[in-house]
Amino acid sequence: MQLSWAAPAQGDGDKQHIEVISFLDVFDRSACRPLETMVDIFQEYPDEVEYIFKPSCVPLKRCAGCCNDEALECVPTAVRNITMEIMRIKHLQGQHISLMSFQEHSRCECRPKKEVRIRQEKKSKRGKGKGQKRKRKRGRYKPPNFHCEPCSERRKHLYKQDPQTCKCSCKFTDSRCKSRQLELNERTCRCEKPRR
Repeated sequence: MQLSWAAPAQGDGDKQHIEVISFLDVFDRSACRPLETMVDIFQEYPDEVEYIFKPSCVPLKRCAGCCNDEALECVPTAVRNITMEIMRIKHLQGQHISLMSFQEHSRCECRPKKEVRIRQEKKSKRGKGKGQKRKRKRGRYKPPNFHCEPCSERRKHLYKQDPQTCKCSCKFTDSRCKSRQLELNERTCRCEKPRR
């Protein structure tokens, strides 16, 4: 293997120590995996605009890194919910600490990008008109659909989704709602006042 050198940055003196990170180290550190990243709470709870959150962002593990093929992307294959104490401040009404649930990625993989899968599916459907001989597709790999449709377009933050089965369930639990003297509405996945 041959190494090529980039021009060094101009410094104050000629005797500048340059730290070089080895290729294997760079390669390992850039791989697709869960990495701690700061996520804005409003990104996760876009409907709660009446509050100011302290802190305004939280550290969560999310999939990041490079895949060795442009047709692939780094996506979560396993997720878990994590609950954090966050201070909610409402203008002229005060502040209180409340429990908020966030989704963390616990396992990541490089999988085919959605647009690549769509193109592959269109290609395989072309050329199957009347009178044409169809070839048998023995042993042909067809990538499964790895991207799930969102549980709810407007209220994504109320749901958690299993990336393997695409099954949606409520982020909030019945016990969490009861701790606030509310009950879980399983249809809307919201904590609501009990009906009398």
